[in-house]
Parts: sequence; structure tokens; C-alpha cells
Amino acid sequence: MSKTMAVPIALLHEGEGRSITVELKNGEIYRGHLDESEDSMNCQLSNVVLSARNGQKCKLEQVYVRGSQIKFIILPELLKNSPLFERVRSIKSEPEKRKVYRPKTRRNRKFK
Repeated sequence: MSKTMAVPIALLHEGEGRSITVELKNGEIYRGHLDESEDSMNCQLSNVVLSARNGQKCKLEQVYVRGSQIKFIILPELLKNSPLFERVRSIKSEPEKRKVYRPKTRRNRKFK
């Protein structure tokens, strides 16, 4: 994991070894154990239950999901206390160091 990695990708890596839910762009939903994830969001899942768009369910031993086909991922609640969010919270709590200058506008003035 590099230091410049985005928070969502780093959070996905933190989810390795836990059960997650992945919905694809075509509507299929995969729920299983996240064995491995890549920076491109490619995921390898094991002990998967596939819910098709028509509601049919199927059990699969292993699945490899391509990251470009993922619509969203549901991670466990446990990860909301991840140290990654501490860094984000500290950035939000710091006062802005740069002041934004905006042009002054003429409000409620009548022009001739």
C-alpha cells in the first residue's frame, strides 16, 4: 500500500479478511469473504452467494470481480473506526490555512 493511495481504496484493502457485499453495474449482488483486493478495485471473493437480478440465488466457491464493473461496495461497520478516518477527521478539524479572496459585490445598489 502506498502513502498516496486514496482513502476509499485503502479502506477496501482494510476490508480484506472480512465479509463484504459488492453490487455490479448489471445488477448482480455478490456477498462473500474478501480474500484480496487491488488498487484498481479488482476483488477476489470466496464463499460467495450470488443474487441475480431476477432474485435467483447461487452459491459459488470463488469469484473474481473486475473493479470497473463495480457499482458500489458495502463494507462491515467495524471499519468505521479505521485509523484512515482519523486522518480525514484531523484534516477537517484544522482551520483553513489559506484564506479565500472573493471580489466584493455591490449589493442593493441602484445603477443609473
